[in-house]
Amino acid sequence: MSNGANHNSLTVAAAVPAAETRANAGDTPATTAGSIRHIYVHIPFCARICPYCAFYKDLLDRSQTQRFCEAILHELKQLVAAHHVFPSTIYFGGGTPTALNIAQLELLLRGFHEQLDLSQLVEWTMEANPGSVSARKAASLKKFGVNRISLGVQSWDDELLKLLGREHNARQAEESFWILRAADFTNLNIDLMFGLPGQTTEQWFSTLEKTIALQPEHISAYCLTYEEDTEFFLRQARGEFRADPDVEAELFETTMSILEKAGYEHYEISNYARPGFESVHNRAYWSGEDYLGVGPSAFSTVGMRRCQNIPNYREYIERILSSRSAVGSTETLTHEMKRTEKIALLLRMRDGVSSDLLAAKPNQINEFLALGLLRQSNGSYALTRKGKALADSVAEAFL
Repeated sequence: MSNGANHNSLTVAAAVPAAETRANAGDTPATTAGSIRHIYVHIPFCARICPYCAFYKDLLDRSQTQRFCEAILHELKQLVAAHHVFPSTIYFGGGTPTALNIAQLELLLRGFHEQLDLSQLVEWTMEANPGSVSARKAASLKKFGVNRISLGVQSWDDELLKLLGREHNARQAEESFWILRAADFTNLNIDLMFGLPGQTTEQWFSTLEKTIALQPEHISAYCLTYEEDTEFFLRQARGEFRADPDVEAELFETTMSILEKAGYEHYEISNYARPGFESVHNRAYWSGEDYLGVGPSAFSTVGMRRCQNIPNYREYIERILSSRSAVGSTETLTHEMKRTEKIALLLRMRDGVSSDLLAAKPNQINEFLALGLLRQSNGSYALTRKGKALADSVAEAFL
């Protein structure tokens, strides 16, 4: 995901994976007996590179975007030929998918309709930056079946937006929200970030209040983490920025209180939703379901095999359009690897982890129950309110 989504506890959970490709049969993960129901598409283009973002991205080059779209559809065709793909969710992330122009977006969306059976599709998400939303673009997305938009607002404070390197200001972000509402989008997510350098408690309260007033169906609230290979990481290393865990914990607690009071259910560490509007696609990731993706840098997991495409969109285009594989690395997962990943991911979620997955660590279970960090419910263990603030430490004890 783009728009600052890779922030908060548990890196394995925050780095929502993206895609796989294949040109040669030997590069393709073995298909499982059931259908693959989840597809992610990585669009790496950005009008501006945000200094905190560690996802694969590159500056928008209009001379390359048409060929890139053709490569995406070519890879999709390969994947459909290799797997039984019957999607219930599709997620376009990045980067900034809406950095593409209307004709290119329509080319992609039309191609997905032509190549896939979408009769069981329940959620089609498009990430969008406020600076790249227009009424015509919104209407086009709606026409082709996109029914959920994730809007990367991050903050309603213009000075903080400048610090984050965003291409929009608060006024443009609100205008984009209402453009999407006018296009009849009834499932909107707003991405927000806290723990920013220089951010005050009052600024964060104001951002939450402004967001609640707009009444989006879903809110993602991420705590900034300083990721390697970002400008923010270098500035932290130079002593210009400093994380304050106590302040971050206080803001996290306040976020839970304010959003829950406003009617949003805290169903995952960084995610809040009105009843019925939890992200179906992301829940599938967190639950360990198989997924395919399309695009440079992206991951795919099918059965016990995980692949990652090369993180270079120009090389990706050349490989795919010349019928070569874009896979840069593959990994054979073990049952223990899948078990520990599942624990780390499910602990982030409201329903928690089934007791059988934690059965090998009874001492840790009893310790966290005694400390009030875990609670037992319906054969599962879930983080308490107190435990959510210490999700990293609790998860590490079980891995």
